[in-house]
Amino acid sequence: MKHLKWATLVVLFFTISTNSWSQSEKNVKVKTKYGKLYGNLITCDNKKNAPVVLIIPGSGPTDRNGNSVLLQTNSYKMLAEGLAKEGISSLRYDKLLVGESKGNITESEFRFDHNVEFAMAWIDFLTSKGFKNIVVLGHSEGSLIGMLAAQRKVVSKFISLAGTGRPADVVLIEQLTGQSSTIQAEVKRLFKHLKRGDQVEKLSPDLAALFRPSAQPYLISWIKYNPKVEIGNLEIPVLIVHGSTDIQVSEVDANMQKGGNFGSELVIIEGMNHILKVAPDDKEENTKTYFNPKLPLHPDLIPAIVGFVK
Repeated sequence: MKHLKWATLVVLFFTISTNSWSQSEKNVKVKTKYGKLYGNLITCDNKKNAPVVLIIPGSGPTDRNGNSVLLQTNSYKMLAEGLAKEGISSLRYDKLLVGESKGNITESEFRFDHNVEFAMAWIDFLTSKGFKNIVVLGHSEGSLIGMLAAQRKVVSKFISLAGTGRPADVVLIEQLTGQSSTIQAEVKRLFKHLKRGDQVEKLSPDLAALFRPSAQPYLISWIKYNPKVEIGNLEIPVLIVHGSTDIQVSEVDANMQKGGNFGSELVIIEGMNHILKVAPDDKEENTKTYFNPKLPLHPDLIPAIVGFVK
């Protein structure tokens, strides 16, 4: 495992970022059974078989740039641009029903596995464009999506960025630590039913939004997967990246992923939070970074990814 210190990589960061590459960026789309998905493809003028990174977004209504109605981070846009400066092509996309990606599926019909299908469709798209060295990068929830897609398609490498190493229900219960004992008990009861595939109609007002009946089928389809098991099914090079000040996903999860794939490389970036920015441990100050799209990525992130991809 590597612990990357900000100070030790400043020189490296500024050195490798001075490269100049010819590149183009265009809006692209793929057709799926449930609608058209749109994204941005940055193509760098590279040698044959040069890598392209497919950036799979995290949970919630997240667009290709890493933004939503509530959160403005520009994390994926900055990630793609940072890779382009190093001559690495990338594709990032709006999730279904977000941004340009219009769909004909209702929330109650939507399943976690649809996200995997969409990621696979983008892999097929890149293959059709002549890319032969496809690197799948999944952020947060996108990490598990990427693991599953990478098992079913021919790709070169996989990167888990701030992904969980435990089933989603375990992580969600942990994130509710600090809530009243009554709420925590109800959440555990709810997940016990969902684990069995049973929906729950009667909910307390505090949990009605998160566990609304129309969203429960998605949760049922999501919590059946164990990331530690799925990452172990990959037979390609794997990089696991985690930030030491991530207040959403614990370092325990990064170590769980590493434990599932012993041949993987684990990098802990000191002072990086869940949205890939420099942030302190303090929860309030950390959360403020989620609403400032001008903040740059943590300076150690791009070098860590570039070193693995190339």
